[in-house]
Amino acid sequence: QVQLVESGGGLVQAGGSLRLSCAASGRTFASYAMGWFRQAPGKEREFVAAIKSTGSSSSYADSVKGRFTISRDNAKNTAYLQMNSLEPEDTAVYYCAAANAATMMSLHRYIVYDYWGQGTQVTVSS
Repeated sequence: QVQLVESGGGLVQAGGSLRLSCAASGRTFASYAMGWFRQAPGKEREFVAAIKSTGSSSSYADSVKGRFTISRDNAKNTAYLQMNSLEPEDTAVYYCAAANAATMMSLHRYIVYDYWGQGTQVTVSS
């Protein structure tokens, strides 16, 4: 069992930055790939970024590539999402999730994730 708690969301002006954190309980964090998803009002949950269990590779949605960076610190049982050059379109509830999935492409699909956090609100004003 893995419990995930997101933090770091808030209100920021367009062009600003935020860093989200996802703290995991349990000693098996290092064995899970981690992903970030977001869901805006009236829209489906969408993939944002994912990182393999060792941190050796990562993947991003086209809409955030070059602006967002996913990372992890297995010693601290924490994953991060650094968000720069934020746009109003980035406004959403952001969720972190953990998966045993093997391939990076599979990590783009929310259905492969085993555990989810409660979400943190990110609001970007224009």
